[in-house]
Amino acid sequence: MPLDARIEAVTAKIEERSRDSRATYLDRMRRAAEDGPRRAHLSCGNQAHAYAAMEGDKDSLVEARAPNIGIVTAYNDMLSAHQPFKDYPDRIKAAARRAGATAQVAGGVPAMCDGVTQGQVGMELSLFSRDVIALATGVALSHNTFDAAVYLGVCDKIVPGLVIAAATFGYLPGIFIPAGPMTSGLPNDEKSKVRNQFAAGEVGRDKLMEAEMASYHGPGTCTFYGTANSNQMLMEFMGLHMPGASFVNPGTPLRDALTEAAAERASQITALGNEYRPVCDILDEKAFVNGIAGLMATGGSTNLVIHLVAMARAAGIRIECSDFAEVSAAVPLMARVYPNGLADVNHFHAAGGLQYMIGELLDAGLLHEDVQTVAGDGLSHYTQEPMLGPDGFAWRAGPKETQNDKILRPASDPFQKTGGLAELSGNLGLGIMKVSAVEPERHVIEAPCAVFHDQEAVKAAFRAGELNRDVVVVVRFQGPKANGMPELHSLTPILSVVQARGHKVALVTDGRMSGASGKVPSAIHVAPEALDGGLIAKLKDGDIVRVDAQKGTLDVLTEGVADRPAATPDLSGNSHGIGRELFEVFRQTAGPATAGAGVVV
Repeated sequence: MPLDARIEAVTAKIEERSRDSRATYLDRMRRAAEDGPRRAHLSCGNQAHAYAAMEGDKDSLVEARAPNIGIVTAYNDMLSAHQPFKDYPDRIKAAARRAGATAQVAGGVPAMCDGVTQGQVGMELSLFSRDVIALATGVALSHNTFDAAVYLGVCDKIVPGLVIAAATFGYLPGIFIPAGPMTSGLPNDEKSKVRNQFAAGEVGRDKLMEAEMASYHGPGTCTFYGTANSNQMLMEFMGLHMPGASFVNPGTPLRDALTEAAAERASQITALGNEYRPVCDILDEKAFVNGIAGLMATGGSTNLVIHLVAMARAAGIRIECSDFAEVSAAVPLMARVYPNGLADVNHFHAAGGLQYMIGELLDAGLLHEDVQTVAGDGLSHYTQEPMLGPDGFAWRAGPKETQNDKILRPASDPFQKTGGLAELSGNLGLGIMKVSAVEPERHVIEAPCAVFHDQEAVKAAFRAGELNRDVVVVVRFQGPKANGMPELHSLTPILSVVQARGHKVALVTDGRMSGASGKVPSAIHVAPEALDGGLIAKLKDGDIVRVDAQKGTLDVLTEGVADRPAATPDLSGNSHGIGRELFEVFRQTAGPATAGAGVVV
């Protein structure tokens, strides 16, 4: 099937927009690569420091003939998704030795859990942690002793931060190694039901805790299709995982085999061999379009709209919000995974998963096949699935038919003809809405607004019965410059209750929602943000706001709003406590959401 003309057009637009910045980036990467293996330029003293603790590997390292793989790990044992990484370095080192290479832990990066910080002050550091991760990875790789790198990370900001760094060190080959999702626990819809019952005062905290613990119950990624699992999808669609690596459960023989295969492959694609595959050549415009297409086909996290822009900038590529909308218009929604449906990622994987989906989209001409990946030339490598058989570990052709059409459908018979995202623009600015989880009859909401400056004020109004009406809830001063752009996911249960009572309700905010954003229509990432001249700063209670995902508009209909002075709330409380004082320079220098809300890119 030839490439769809719409995908071809948006790719050409990105290539033209990025022509100068991409050329500058690639020239920088080529010049860095020309220096040859990093260790060749270190003094004897430099190298002695680097190898002092590497008993058994010193001779190989000194000779500089065997590839040396740097391991960058986001391990900690508070995050269920990252706890399995504890034993990965030893497994990677052993696999590297069998392949004639060496490996060292280059450094660790922080990994915070948005599930722990949802609705808490710590969430104000979450988005900025992405840039900290990129910086920490830069420190790790600055020792300049590595021929390739492997990146151990899964969750919300961790993978985007690692990708930003991998692109910055793009002359090095790099492979991303995941840990996989936890096994299925309490179904996500049942957990959500209990959350809504608690918000409505129908059950106590004991029942809420019981439900939460039954849902989040063991090692691995949370099983709903939020940002963490969207990240894993992205790494396959963009060719940075080993094929089929995303959704194999941790602690299984197949997961161990995939980790070892990644270490072996990393040793094969360095400049010391005959198949040099630097990250800079993998992360091109086509790879990013493929990633956006995957996001739309799966109904993935809105957080990736911010992260993909930032990741692309690190590779000299300029992506705009309109690119997501154009790809969304071309790519069908093929999956129903919670919160877009009842299934979790384990069910999605069993139904055929990414291998089936990538094959379908390639056959429909909705993905670029002609890309470089860590597995080889061509995205068709990612239609293969890993297996352990009598003859050991190998890849085989992935499924050609869906195993459950209530979860995964062919591109020719999708759940909906367009992807899961709508761009909204109007006098309130530019925003996005995840429409894949929202019923079509709720795609247009027009109602008086109720304006708030923080989540707690919304919750207080709900408890006081002030939201029992048709209402557009506006939560402003939640952008990156104001307070780090925290997720507002803790508002989902109470707004869901208002909606379930028969009212028309929508959320408009310059902040973010969780990757598990639910069924309430939400115009998010509104830019310019309130603190940066956005009209959202001039809204007052009762102004009529229209959120229209069908026409792609976001407007205040009340006249005279632009003539008002902007609200000037006291934001001094956002500047200290739980480490916020350390991030003042980030708040001062962060870019807008439309540019990735970045500090380092």
